[in-house]
Amino acid sequence: MVKTLNEALILFSAVSFLFYGVGCFVIPHLREEFVRYGLERQRALVGLLEICGSLGLIAGWWLPLVGKAAAGGLVLLMLCGIAVRIRIRDTLLQTAPAILYFVTNTYLLLFAY
Repeated sequence: MVKTLNEALILFSAVSFLFYGVGCFVIPHLREEFVRYGLERQRALVGLLEICGSLGLIAGWWLPLVGKAAAGGLVLLMLCGIAVRIRIRDTLLQTAPAILYFVTNTYLLLFAY
């Protein structure tokens, strides 16, 4: 059971990135989004990085350095996501999830492990 805010945020981020990472391979709408972003060739890499980040966050419960590395990698991935959203002129509402995950993983990197 989740006992602390840190654990809840780790679980929230890990489950989210696992879902979206796997979704990059199997959900048609997410495939279409990568075309819209102009990143259709990077879709599999992004999905793999999201899955690895998710697993790294969970592994961080036992290996804090791995959790920090995973959170840092997801921070960089979300910075890129925010930059892409700005480049294609998405609205703030469309960009908000990337910002939320950027802030969440920055917190995890700095304070959770």
